[in-house]
Amino acid sequence: MQVQIEDIIIKDRVRTDIGDLKPLMESMRKHGQLNPITLSRENELIAGHRRTLAARELGWKFIEAHIVERATEVEKLQLELEENVHRKDFSPEELLAGYRRLDKMLHPTIGQRIGNAVRSFFGKFFRRKKKPLSAESPGNAPETENKQEMPETTPPEKREPSDNNESDVIGNQFGV
Repeated sequence: MQVQIEDIIIKDRVRTDIGDLKPLMESMRKHGQLNPITLSRENELIAGHRRTLAARELGWKFIEAHIVERATEVEKLQLELEENVHRKDFSPEELLAGYRRLDKMLHPTIGQRIGNAVRSFFGKFFRRKKKPLSAESPGNAPETENKQEMPETTPPEKREPSDNNESDVIGNQFGV
């Protein structure tokens, strides 16, 4: 649920050192808010102090929040502690491996770029036609102006076995 940032009440917090908010602000500017803050029904901040401060600094008027019903003072403090105590940071090895994967995705080799271009071309060329959902189909909501589309599928019992590689998928579409 979206709440107005100016309506959030921030009382005494366990964390007194909020650290440098600039990296969090840059992340929120680039990717948006990834996780909601937690508030009491009275809009008292329970968890998400740094996210709230970063959003304020960015000039946001609203922030996504999870509202906790009937939170006592003890429960509010328990939730604040729980959110911060049980988080586990990446190990240096995990962080390095993640950034290496990201670098490979952002800077593919010439062979990977050619392979991606070929897959993209054939993927567009051999894409299956989509069939709109109908209101008569069991379990589907009535049709609206914004019709959803789902790809045609063959029931599992009528599919031919394959290794699910791209050439099999393309070949199966043409009966090869």
